[in-house]
Amino acid sequence: MCCNKTCWLVVGSVVGGLLVILGGVLFPGGDLIISNTIKKEAVIEEGTIAYDNWIVPGSPVYRYFWIFHVTNPDAILTGGKPHLEQKGPYAYLVRHVKKSNVTQNRNDTVSFNQPNEAIFQRHLSIGPEEDTYTVLNLGVAAAPGIFPLLGMINDAIKNSNSSLFQVRSVKELLWGYRDPFLEKILGGILPDKTTGVFYPYNGTMDGPYTVYNGKNDISRVSIITTYKGSSNLSYWDDIYCDMINGTDAASFPPSVNKKKPLYFFSSEICRSIYGLFETEYMQKGIKLYRFVVPTAALASPVTNPENHCFCTDQVLSRNCTGAGVLDLRACQGGKPIFLSLPHFLYGSDFLLEQVSGLNPSKEEHETFVDVEPITGFTMHFAKRLQVNVMFQPTKQIDVLANITSEFVFPVLWLNETALIGDDSAKTFKSSVTVPMKALEIIRIVLICVGGVIFLACSITLCVRSCKKK
Repeated sequence: MCCNKTCWLVVGSVVGGLLVILGGVLFPGGDLIISNTIKKEAVIEEGTIAYDNWIVPGSPVYRYFWIFHVTNPDAILTGGKPHLEQKGPYAYLVRHVKKSNVTQNRNDTVSFNQPNEAIFQRHLSIGPEEDTYTVLNLGVAAAPGIFPLLGMINDAIKNSNSSLFQVRSVKELLWGYRDPFLEKILGGILPDKTTGVFYPYNGTMDGPYTVYNGKNDISRVSIITTYKGSSNLSYWDDIYCDMINGTDAASFPPSVNKKKPLYFFSSEICRSIYGLFETEYMQKGIKLYRFVVPTAALASPVTNPENHCFCTDQVLSRNCTGAGVLDLRACQGGKPIFLSLPHFLYGSDFLLEQVSGLNPSKEEHETFVDVEPITGFTMHFAKRLQVNVMFQPTKQIDVLANITSEFVFPVLWLNETALIGDDSAKTFKSSVTVPMKALEIIRIVLICVGGVIFLACSITLCVRSCKKK
């Protein structure tokens, strides 16, 4: 036992030094503990945080639609410039059904199907889904690019009292309606004469997908290995453009690096795409990295040579110098569907000049994902797309004979978005953020307190020793 001040000062110095050492050890040791915990909880298997948010999103995912109402349909038929008015939003709850046919495979992958189901949300919409607008007639506009017999198309348009534009409800336009023109032109060839921008959707499945579960290599968790049984696509006739890269953007592997692009695949755009780091910010007490789909991703091959294989129509793309649209005919059964960002954001000037009423805005129309960098979990995202239909002057078809030029005509745009809820944010912070902050505080306190005790006792010992001498 210590019986004098010198003994206590020696003990204080030793204790202070040990506290400093312990605090120092907790830096690599604590990081290892956190890393192992995250690796465990990020694996896609029952009982982990990642699985609970993977099997069905922990926060509601909504899809908002804005319809382009055509104010001058008759003038367009005689060569006038289309004028569009944006109407919306009309909101639907999506991605609220659990993944189906979930199978854990022996090669550290998990396979599943993603059910498609949309439920109308009146309280988030400007009106009921029965609201009607003047919109492009999808069947008539698409027919010349699908059916070779133009005279037959013209007769079917007349006999069905159809035109290039029609009045349809939001529900019909989105999810499908019986089309009188298709009934005439298809006759008994096909049993289903229903059409709609997203028909069929409700009750269908997207997939099957196979992704890494991260059990033995967490750096590959959620990365897609196959889609519909294949490790690549077959739409673009090019190894690069047909690659399936990254995840489905619902989550990413842990330890996200802001200096590297985040790759993700979307079956709706029939390709893989990427986001680049833009900013870091706090959301509900959680630090997030925002990654934004850049201009280069939809740029012309002249600007970005990597996009050369997405240029499939030399005429429409102005000899591949046009930017901002993606030709989906190869993956839409020949239907002249072209995707872009809303209001032709980042698109070539000629796309905007063809119509009036559009006003592209980076804040409103860009696509982004906000990722928690330590776990790789997506906490906020906005997937914004515009659906366009291409048609052009056709002398053999009366309703197309007098239009002035070929159009990539906007039909609607959507924003599929989700933000982590308050309860999910609290759970995440209590499981990840709070323990990390607590460990950081403990490390700093141990080093500071230990350092003060060590220095105080050591200096006092030196002073006392000097006075004795």
